[in-house]
Amino acid sequence: MDLRNAKWRKSTYTGSNGGNCVELAGLPGTVAVRDSKDPDGPVLLLSRTALREAVRAASDER
Repeated sequence: MDLRNAKWRKSTYTGSNGGNCVELAGLPGTVAVRDSKDPDGPVLLLSRTALREAVRAASDER
């Protein structure tokens, strides 16, 4: 999948030092997720439902 024109968004909780964050890019039928510290590294592609469930599960772990 060509991600050169993806519009990546970083969490507003990311501080000026970069922090430990992920970036998301909405694409047709999927969401791309990458490490904000490694923008040229691997990208995880998830359905919106799978991302929602992953965030919900992580929130439940707190």
